[in-house]
Amino acid sequence: MLITYREALNQAMRDEMQRDERVFLIGEEVGYYQGAFKVSKGFVETFGPQRVLDTPITEAGFTGLAIGAAMAGLRPIVELMTFNFGILALDQIVNNAAKIRYMSGGQLSIPIVIRGPGSAAHQLAAQHSQSLEAWFCHVPGLKVIAPATPHDAKGLLKSAVRDDNPVIFIEAQLLYGTKGEVEDGEYTIPIGQAEITRPGADVTIVAYSKMQLLAMEAAEVLAQEGIQAEVIDPRTLKPLDSETICTSVRKTGRLVIVEEGWPFAGLGAQIAETVYANTFDYLDAPIVRVTGEEVPMPYARPLEDAAIPDRARVITAVKQVLGTS
Repeated sequence: MLITYREALNQAMRDEMQRDERVFLIGEEVGYYQGAFKVSKGFVETFGPQRVLDTPITEAGFTGLAIGAAMAGLRPIVELMTFNFGILALDQIVNNAAKIRYMSGGQLSIPIVIRGPGSAAHQLAAQHSQSLEAWFCHVPGLKVIAPATPHDAKGLLKSAVRDDNPVIFIEAQLLYGTKGEVEDGEYTIPIGQAEITRPGADVTIVAYSKMQLLAMEAAEVLAQEGIQAEVIDPRTLKPLDSETICTSVRKTGRLVIVEEGWPFAGLGAQIAETVYANTFDYLDAPIVRVTGEEVPMPYARPLEDAAIPDRARVITAVKQVLGTS
């Protein structure tokens, strides 16, 4: 069936809350307002206010409460109105959620999902447009997921809720209204498994979240010029399915990485290092990264557009690694 990204998330959470009474949702306006982006539409009517908890504006407070609930045996889903606000909860996420299982010698698990929108939307300016996934990937103990399609969003969110480790689940804000085919019935997608979304033999393009859609657009244009790009969606950023990426690069000999985040110490740098370490002898050209600009996000729309990767930049990068630019 064809549904939106937000509907897929709604279905995943609804399924898991019906399947397991230990699962609950907590966050700002997730109940009677039905979520800032209406992902929890109908939840408070179905599950009641004891399992769909509206909170004060205190990210550190309700994230800490959820971590404590997870330690006590519940399985919370924390909705952040935006991952930019998640910065206020970093102490809880990094020093508690990510470390308690290790520090307790495995006696305590933290089965918690922290989810919400990330990256830039349209003219939300510098404090509400950040791609922070590399921050979370840097922290041992956290799993990080950034799905691009409704199908993957549903399957991966269900897997995240069932995981006994803390999972950061980042949903690009501009994806909520996008539509895609989602199969009927029960299914999950394994955490840590990439997908080849378009086969090709000339160059590998790795892109995640809404940059995956951009990569697919670029690949369509390139195909009209006779360039067959193999596009890979990691889906899970940590753990990263490096084998799928490296296998593709061994075939194509060339790699372009597309990410919306900043270039310095970005996720693309880690992917590039992994590929260099494992496939150096197969590379026919240096790896090229297409990233956001190293600036706070501008408010003015033309400047915002200039700061975010676009299709033309991806096409230029592919032609650069092919030596045809």
